[in-house]
Amino acid sequence: AAAATAAAAEEDEDDMFDIDEKVFVPVAEDKSRPGRSAANLHDGFDDEHGYYNFQIGETLDQRYEILEFKGKGSFSSVVRCRDLLTPPPSLAPPPPPSLPAAFPDGKTLVPPPSITTSSFSSSLPLPLHRNAEVAVKVVRSNEATLRAAVVEEAVLKRLATTDPEGRRHCVRLLRTFEFRGHQCLVFESMDLNLRDLTKKYGRNRGLNINAVALYTSQLMIALRHLRRTGIVHADIKPDNVLVNVKRTKIKLCDFGSAMLTSEAEPLAPYLGSRYYRAPEVILGHKYDSPMDMWSVACVVYELFTGRILFQGASNNEMIRLFMDLKGPFSKKLLRRCKFADQHFRVEESSCSFLSKEEDPLTKRPLVKVVTVTSAKHSVLTMLTPAMRACTTMDEKQKVAQLADLLDKMFVLEPDRRIDPDTALQHPFIRPHLIHRGGAG
Repeated sequence: AAAATAAAAEEDEDDMFDIDEKVFVPVAEDKSRPGRSAANLHDGFDDEHGYYNFQIGETLDQRYEILEFKGKGSFSSVVRCRDLLTPPPSLAPPPPPSLPAAFPDGKTLVPPPSITTSSFSSSLPLPLHRNAEVAVKVVRSNEATLRAAVVEEAVLKRLATTDPEGRRHCVRLLRTFEFRGHQCLVFESMDLNLRDLTKKYGRNRGLNINAVALYTSQLMIALRHLRRTGIVHADIKPDNVLVNVKRTKIKLCDFGSAMLTSEAEPLAPYLGSRYYRAPEVILGHKYDSPMDMWSVACVVYELFTGRILFQGASNNEMIRLFMDLKGPFSKKLLRRCKFADQHFRVEESSCSFLSKEEDPLTKRPLVKVVTVTSAKHSVLTMLTPAMRACTTMDEKQKVAQLADLLDKMFVLEPDRRIDPDTALQHPFIRPHLIHRGGAG
């Protein structure tokens, strides 16, 4: 309890935003949490898929006592731990390594040949109180996941050099180490991700408009930081945005797919999670910061409505859904895209969409040639059902402002999509910014 109080006090000192805490009154508190039973673990340190087998109460690296298993992803498992040591209070982090070159598959970055398992371990000592809680990501033991871990470490160190106080809403990496053949990354402790938060507080109906505005403002600060640092996150989704215990601060996490904007080239149309994938990724346009802006727009829409906006079963269906909302793609853009011919027939005087469907009788795949002339609905009409929860004129005005901002974020042409600096001046966001320290 004392540790939690100290953490809260430390957080108050650098909190850049304020919001009425009544926004976050939970709909229902779920007290039941699945535990981890030793009976479910294999005899060895790893399971058959290369994940480390945790035991609650076990100590990692003679320092991190495991308190809770938080979750498992494709590349790693995450546990909540108690840090049993107190780092030196005033040591500056070492200079960050330069980012490695782009990996040939275009989805990650490959470590330089000199990087080995033993060279991975490093330390970024930060002033934490004794017995602070941290999150430890334990990477699966294979070559591909090692590459992603090396990328994430390099990216986070690069971001930290221009944000030493951690005010720009990217999760802080505290240190790394190796444990029983696994690379481990230690992060500051947060509480939930945005997907879990929406389920907990909104019953999938979405959050209060003021909470959405707060989180949108912080996401824009994170995007601005990435853009100025020359980094594309490439996998922004609710699962990769963490929220603190007080629900007043969010941070981007999971930078394993990140890349340098100067070296990012489209090699495959499957980067990132499909529902949050930008049009230029599917069509094969150059990767750059606007693709993160599109993903954030999908996240923000979902926060307010509790619904995923683009639920296409394939890239082709995703493109159709994009056009339902925003109208046809320009021929000029399509001619610059590497994979456009997979979805469009672009001719001198016309442009047709190749809709990949299934014959209702034979169940065989078929392609329909469709001419798209206009959008079927607008962002504002899509937000209207969620607007019913707004009870004041001020809240309804904020929804209209949100619709305007999302309309600018959901521009099909990446070069015309709103950028983070401009978005931070938008009336939906501006009132929620309090300039303090590095936040402005």
